[in-house]
Parts: sequence; C-alpha cells; structure tokens
Amino acid sequence: MKATILSPVLLWLSVVLAIAQVKKGPNPSVQGFDVAGSDARAVQIADAVMSAMGGRAAWDETQIIAWNFDGIRKFVWDKWSGDVRIDNLHDDQTILLNATNDMGRVFRNGEEITNPDSVARYVRQGKRNWLNDSYWLLMPFKLKDNGVTLKYLGDEPTQAGKPANVLQLTFKNGPSASSNKYKVWVDKKSRLVTQWAYYPKLIDKEPQFVLPWDDYQPYGNILLSSDRGKHELTDIMVFTGLPGEVFSDFTRTDLSRYQLIR
Repeated sequence: MKATILSPVLLWLSVVLAIAQVKKGPNPSVQGFDVAGSDARAVQIADAVMSAMGGRAAWDETQIIAWNFDGIRKFVWDKWSGDVRIDNLHDDQTILLNATNDMGRVFRNGEEITNPDSVARYVRQGKRNWLNDSYWLLMPFKLKDNGVTLKYLGDEPTQAGKPANVLQLTFKNGPSASSNKYKVWVDKKSRLVTQWAYYPKLIDKEPQFVLPWDDYQPYGNILLSSDRGKHELTDIMVFTGLPGEVFSDFTRTDLSRYQLIR
C-alpha cells in the first residue's frame, strides 16, 4: 500500500550537519531549534519523550538503522557518516548517497547511471524519500531539531481513548522549512508518542491523516515503533557497524546475516 508522502519538512539534515547544541542538559536542543517560540511545557514533554525512548545519549550512540518503509523501499542509514542506501522494492533501482554532501550513485534498469544530470535527479529523489520515510520511523527523536517550533495544545485522548498531552510541531528557518504542521499525542503514563496527525498547511483545520504509533520494541538501547495503522515499518534493525560495501556496492545483501544490536 502506498503511504502518503509528506512534503520535506523533515529536518534530518540537522542530524548529519549539526552537533552544536543550544544548551547543556540531558536532551539539549539541536542548533536552530526555536527556543524563543516554543512553549516551556512542550519542551518539557519533548524531553520526557526522549527519555522514554531510551535517552539522548542512547540516541546519539545509535549508529546505523535499517528499515523497510511500507513495502516500498528499504533503507540503511549511517547516522554518523550520513551514508544512506535506498533499495526500491518495486524495481531494481538502488541509490547510494551521502546526506551531508548530496553526492551519490544510482543503479537502474540493470546498469549504473552515469549521466550527471540524471544522477543528480535520482539522488535528489532518493534524499526526499529518505527525509520522508525516516520521519515515519524516527520522529519522536526529532522534536527539538533545527527549525522546529513546539507548542503545547493541552490534553486530548487518542482515537483509542488513551489520555495524552498534545504537541503541535511547525517548522521555520530550517533546511526544509515549510508551511505544514503536525499534532503529536504523548501518552501521559508511558511518555511515548502514541498518535500523530499531519496537516499539509498551517491553516488547515482538518488533518490529511491521523495514525497510531504502536508496537514499540527495543532496538539496541532505543525504542522504535513499527505500527502506523494502514502502513507498516518492518525489517527494523540497528547495527554498530556494517561492511563498507553496504554503502558502496549495488548488490543487495541480506542484512540479517550481520550482528544486530537487539
């Protein structure tokens, strides 16, 4: 099933470009987070989410994450180097790129593409897919990213009837600033994100979708959720390292043969 593709408000560039932090603490903001425009209560809840997910230190120490996005694409992302592998599951297209410098290589229709314009076009497409699809998996770790403004909207139960605090995320002045927004439900007991809603425009009164965040499991020292209602995130794996060919060779490999952190 094809998932809704979100516009690229997803602020992952801050992960690979910025280690700088606004202030010291257990969950310091990434440089560019809208401290002045964010509510203190919303920031407090965001910090509680990070703690519930395993903590900032565990997130920073997590190096490589792999996952299957809704049966459409498989990703392997090295957070530390910025290297990303994207295997499209509906054809033989593979994109190997670096999210820091936007350089990459492309395999399509049985051969490597060498035309510079075509390579650049497919690398841009791959990066957009990575920005979108990684947010579906890792958004709770990104609540205090570059360009994010957090507002506290009060208490509201999820569609499943669970009590929750609700945050609003909007984006400005970041590498992917845009006019859309999210509502994020944070469970009052577990402090985990349990639901989100996406609004294509700031002025929208009704969301394009509302979906659960369910089935949290430990992966290494962090928690990740795989259930998005009608959409699934599968084959989730966390590694401390992988052979270099994973990010340099177009041949698709079975990642389960490598040592997982699980």
